[in-house]
Amino acid sequence: MIGYAGELPWLWAGLAAYAVATFMAIYSVVFRPQMIASQRDEMIVLGSITAGVVLLVIAMAVRWIHLGHGPFVNLFELLVSQLFSLGLIYALIYWRFPILRSSAVVVLPIMWVLGTWVLTLEPRPSNFPPTFDTPWLWVHIGFGKVFLSFCLIATGLAGIILLRNISALKARLQSLPSNEVLDRYAWRFMILAMAFDSLMLIAGAVWAQDAWGRYWAWDTLETLSFINWLMLGLAIHIRLTWNLPMNVTATAVVLIFVFAFFTYFGTPFYSIAAHKGVI
Repeated sequence: MIGYAGELPWLWAGLAAYAVATFMAIYSVVFRPQMIASQRDEMIVLGSITAGVVLLVIAMAVRWIHLGHGPFVNLFELLVSQLFSLGLIYALIYWRFPILRSSAVVVLPIMWVLGTWVLTLEPRPSNFPPTFDTPWLWVHIGFGKVFLSFCLIATGLAGIILLRNISALKARLQSLPSNEVLDRYAWRFMILAMAFDSLMLIAGAVWAQDAWGRYWAWDTLETLSFINWLMLGLAIHIRLTWNLPMNVTATAVVLIFVFAFFTYFGTPFYSIAAHKGVI
């Protein structure tokens, strides 16, 4: 049973806006690279992402009013809210830092993978667990969304470095910032991601103490989250200590994002622990 689905028209409209932004970002870079600096093209991308964020806010508000709780409980709700937070943070970065706008050719298609996943899910109603009734849940999730957003932006920059290894794309991507610039900014965002990952784990421990009477239990999600934190810290240390080839460090950025994505969206499918994220 699908149940109430009044948010779906707004969700589809938001994803359509993201699709316009994705198409324009790829078209500008791949099919007419001489126009990459076109302010008109960039404003279309920014305006479409912003429109998508607003429409997703409406979709979440419609569902929130109907169910009486925020978008935290099941996979459909978390993915919609994730699309909102990734879009919001990326729109702000895209607006304030023009040198980073080239990352849109990688970031926006990844967001659309999430959007396609959402369209395969039924918007089933969810019950709000008593363990979620704490302000620390908001803090924990908020830090997590910033962490994943910064990892995604770094992945967008690293992705261009890797795409330049494909001979068919190398010439079309030459007008974008150099690999040195992309690498430098990518790792700045990874350092910021490390800070917010740490804050997310601390806030999550406080929430766990309120919810289950312990700060840490080494359940599947907590263990993978800690491994993710160690991987990120080790990668930053190696990047700052040794002069490795940029293809290697760019691959590390992408792998850390993939592992983080798997941790927070894949664990619920096989973990039976009380703290298993969303289902």
